[in-house]
Amino acid sequence: MPAFGLMSWRMIGVVLLVAVLAGVAAALAWQVQDWRFGRQLAEQARLHAQALSQLSEATATQQRAEQARRQALEQRLSASEQTHYRVLSDAQRDQDRLRDRLATADVRLSVLLDASDLAANCAMPAATGAGGVDHGTARARLDPAHAQRIIGITDAGDRGLIALQACQAYVKALAR
Repeated sequence: MPAFGLMSWRMIGVVLLVAVLAGVAAALAWQVQDWRFGRQLAEQARLHAQALSQLSEATATQQRAEQARRQALEQRLSASEQTHYRVLSDAQRDQDRLRDRLATADVRLSVLLDASDLAANCAMPAATGAGGVDHGTARARLDPAHAQRIIGITDAGDRGLIALQACQAYVKALAR
């Protein structure tokens, strides 16, 4: 029986050795798998970082283009605003000059009279006066206060038209 005991110990030793070797082989297999998996994860992380970099670069390019478009629009609107302000100030200056000339009697506003109405209601001298001959249509001068009111109305109309043109230019600039 001692031979059988030695044999069984050897058998147990061989089984243990095979088990240890199998464990080492399994651990080694796990380690190799871990290295492969780690390499795959590193490759995926690199590709992901590259994709994010490209995406952020494309976004930055798009933002720069949008900012350039916005700046160009702002410059066009600023130029348009300056132009319309100049037109408005020129119209205002012309209106003020006309008002001043009306106030100083330098200029008089007049209206055309209906010739048929004149013949029916007004007696006109048949002969022309010594002051001059006017072959044009008959006219009547307006009272200076009424002329001032008319100039005020046309001034408001001019301002309205200039403001409308400015709004139209603004909308056209935005539509581009």
